[in-house]
Amino acid sequence: MSPREVTSSFDRPYRPAAIAIANRVGRFLSGVGIGGKPITVDGVLSDARRKVGLSDFGDEGFLEPLEVLADSINREAALNPVGHLIIRGRIVGVLANKLVAQDTIKRHPEILDIPVEAPVVVAGLARTGTTMLHRLIAQDPAIRSLASWEAINPAPAKQKSGQKKDPRFAQAAAAAKGLKYMSPGFFAIHPAEPDAPEEEVILLEQAFLTTTPEAMMNVPTYAKWLEEQDHVPAYQALRRMMQYLQWQRPGIGKSVRWVLKTPHHQEYFDPLLEVFPDATIVHTHRDPLKTSPSFFSMITHLQMIFSDDVDPKRVATHWLGKIENMARRTMATRDRVNDKGFVDVSYYDLIKDPIPQVARVYEAANLALTPEAKDAMEASRQLNKQHKYGRHKYSLADFGMTKDDVESRIAPYRTRFNVPYE
Repeated sequence: MSPREVTSSFDRPYRPAAIAIANRVGRFLSGVGIGGKPITVDGVLSDARRKVGLSDFGDEGFLEPLEVLADSINREAALNPVGHLIIRGRIVGVLANKLVAQDTIKRHPEILDIPVEAPVVVAGLARTGTTMLHRLIAQDPAIRSLASWEAINPAPAKQKSGQKKDPRFAQAAAAAKGLKYMSPGFFAIHPAEPDAPEEEVILLEQAFLTTTPEAMMNVPTYAKWLEEQDHVPAYQALRRMMQYLQWQRPGIGKSVRWVLKTPHHQEYFDPLLEVFPDATIVHTHRDPLKTSPSFFSMITHLQMIFSDDVDPKRVATHWLGKIENMARRTMATRDRVNDKGFVDVSYYDLIKDPIPQVARVYEAANLALTPEAKDAMEASRQLNKQHKYGRHKYSLADFGMTKDDVESRIAPYRTRFNVPYE
């Protein structure tokens, strides 16, 4: 396989030597009761409090979702020792950020008075051009986006004397380097650069009501429970973190327009619109027969970092069900609001020439597409060409599926939005 080509071959997880050795040592130690211990809510709460020296989490509505998630991880995820270490560390990190943010907001209650006005929300099925469109709009100097280095640690560490750059950037760069080391092909599927705009689905982890865990590991109990919950608290937590980030980097004037992006929103447009009633939602479209195996491959590659027991067919079956649910819930919301606030964008139009599609979005969102913004977007296009990190090859057959398996689940979506076959 060429280093510039990533295929969906899942016979054996890729393991750099150092990671393979760490897993072997971890398994040996867990056999004598050291390491690999179950993740407990009390344990991660205690570690987070000890890490930052704070104790007040504020609203404790996140505790039930965290309990369900921890139980699902312990019983179902089959994490390897390195995966267990990373996942537990991520949970402690989210909790530590909650503590610091809560402490800051208590000392600066004016943060919660900061307006979050009319965000532009890019949301379509994965692999439909959402990343391209998101990154283009984020180039506009008048638009605020979530940087990857902010997403990992929205609550900043104390900056050392003489340190010019926010230390979170170095942390994000190290995380990106680590991801590339553990899964070199992942960047060809979904680049994760420290200074690039990132998905706010990470901020929804503040409420532990997010699809991030089921993307990273096999947690079907949590995933099923998640679909049945009220997600308004998650979007309230997101809004709160956006206010907190605006306070850290005020931007332009008193009013800041955000561009957001994640496929996660498609299942939860109703609670999103309850919290952000003036949002403009950009709904991107591409043939699901093409996007589905690409997405299944991305998720499988991601899960194989953390577990040695990843079944591509299981991954595909789970996520095809979610894709169907996303489409069904999205159509229900759009019918309810009579498409008000939604803008449809075709992937094929984006690939042909994205700027006219950006102009349509700006018109719908009542934004001014300035020459300066256009120039920044064009410059970004030259730097971020398709297949920058390699070409991703995939097929439904890699996951034991046929075209009929997918088409039978997404036919109503294709008809509703007149999505062509690719």
